[in-house]
Amino acid sequence: MPNPRRRPSALVRPAHPDDAPSVVALRTLVFPFLVRGVASTRQLIATPPADQHWAGFVAEVDGHAVGWVSASRSERTSEAVGEVSLLHVHPDQRRRGIGAALLARALEHLGPLDLTRLRGRALPEALPFARRHGFTPSRQERFSALELGALPPLPEPSDGVRLVPLTDVDPRRVHEVEALASADEPGDVVAGSIGYDGWRAVTWDNVGLDREASTGAEVDGVLAAISLVKRDGTRMWSDYTGTVPRLRGQGLARLAKLAALHRAAARGVTVAYTGNDAANAPMLAINARLGYRLVATQWSCVRELRPASPSGPEPSP
Repeated sequence: MPNPRRRPSALVRPAHPDDAPSVVALRTLVFPFLVRGVASTRQLIATPPADQHWAGFVAEVDGHAVGWVSASRSERTSEAVGEVSLLHVHPDQRRRGIGAALLARALEHLGPLDLTRLRGRALPEALPFARRHGFTPSRQERFSALELGALPPLPEPSDGVRLVPLTDVDPRRVHEVEALASADEPGDVVAGSIGYDGWRAVTWDNVGLDREASTGAEVDGVLAAISLVKRDGTRMWSDYTGTVPRLRGQGLARLAKLAALHRAAARGVTVAYTGNDAANAPMLAINARLGYRLVATQWSCVRELRPASPSGPEPSP
């Protein structure tokens, strides 16, 4: 006779757009500090980024989503790196092999890409799982939150500096600033800017991007700093904030981010979240001055698959 106390096994299958509401509800439960709305999640599943070999997988029990993972080739490095993103399982369904089954599907999907390494992220309590599956913790990431009811006042910009909503800016200029500003970001892979078409698909055309709240700082008419806002109802995520290297040290990133927060608050946002590499001291200092408080940490984890191909000319015999 079947055991009535035995819990049903999970089905792991490719995600489809109608999974978006349940996937977001599960993600909010496990990662309350991440802001990824239903519309943007549906968009990602329905029209994944070209050339990234992206796929999402759902684990379900009795028709309910209890786990998620996505897998893709990293678009922000020239290295052959695969991303295993947001692997998580509902707390009530853990220790049943669901996480391992999701990881297996992700690795199967990435198998044909001839990758040199994989990257994933793990909450502190998930590090034993990551280590068992060959991933080594590499860098700590910090997540912070800010209630927007008590923002610092927005100072008057200096002479020659103008704050603009990004609806008024050519997206190619926004991409150029992000590419220049992110080139020296700390990380566990060699940084490389995403091309304009890929950036536009992932960032600019993302339905979660609030272009009215997203803000740029121009210096003498040239865009020098940006702060991007992704929104889900009354919650927002600072998707990227940075200044072109030659104009750093003038407070432009803080100014743009503070202006974006004020714009978001005026449009109904009540709480903002952001995430940073623990070694990104300049951005962490900006967040501290703005009043952000630490709410969570996680680890970037790396699994080596094979040695990277040597670069440069072959040695002479």
